[in-house]
Amino acid sequence: MLLEWWSGTECTLFSDEATVNTFGKEHVIIILNHNFEIDFLCGWTMTERFGVLGSSKVLAKKELLYVPLIGWTWYFLEIVFCKRKWEEDRETVIKGLKRLADYPEYMWFLLYCEGTRFTETKHRISMEVAESKGLPKLKYHLLPRTKGFTTAVQCLRGTVSAVYDVTLNFRGNKNPSLLGILYGKKYEADMCVRRFPLEDIPQDEKEAANWLHKLYQEKDALQEMYNQEGTFPGQQFKPPRRPWTLLNFLFWATVLLSPLFTFGFGVFASGSPLLILAFLGFVGAASFGVRRLIGVTEIEKGSSYGNQEFKKKE
Repeated sequence: MLLEWWSGTECTLFSDEATVNTFGKEHVIIILNHNFEIDFLCGWTMTERFGVLGSSKVLAKKELLYVPLIGWTWYFLEIVFCKRKWEEDRETVIKGLKRLADYPEYMWFLLYCEGTRFTETKHRISMEVAESKGLPKLKYHLLPRTKGFTTAVQCLRGTVSAVYDVTLNFRGNKNPSLLGILYGKKYEADMCVRRFPLEDIPQDEKEAANWLHKLYQEKDALQEMYNQEGTFPGQQFKPPRRPWTLLNFLFWATVLLSPLFTFGFGVFASGSPLLILAFLGFVGAASFGVRRLIGVTEIEKGSSYGNQEFKKKE
């Protein structure tokens, strides 16, 4: 609701008609670059517009499980959590993926193959690793982690029909933030979507990893084109926003905030200093909690994962 209705941020797809016609009609794995604070919101709004928000899944870092409301909700939505240490994650990830193999609704499973958000420090270390492994260097992405991708492809083969490669950028060289969205700032997001049938991805783990590295070289070329020309290749599509997010927000705002305002008015009308201080303390704690939730999305406050982990073997 905040992205689509409050800030009015627009999301434009660059693809082909045959690919767009498959959206919401098949099980897929999504690969999205992890450069921006609101990249996940742009992904959510696309899943909502094509009717698969409720069945969208993600391979997420386990720290998010403990975030109030969001983490708890994701747990019941069968989100697959990982510690980003493959030796500890292998069994958990495989078990979570196998639970999704017979998912009854069309499912979009999101992978951030870079493992962490892009920063200059992480990029420098990542490219040192790429050089040591004899891999081509990337300009706009971190070296992709292949274990999660190859495992997802192996576990979901027979369920998933295709891989959607999504490359995201913002017009005007903007670097959007969740705070900007809350302040009502409008952004213009462009998403290049390419569809790869799953049978085109090698079954051999090493060959599938090489396929992923090649894909990220192509994603890098797409970002270079965007920075030079201000656009992605392909036909433009602007799927319309649907009213359900706004109606859902208005309903719950009415149900939850009306009693709160009534209670707050009663507290101040009582004239009791103790009640007023307790109420203000509650409001302050709620505001602090919201700010902490926003902090989870901020790049400069992101985890140190990638600064040292890139120096270790996958």
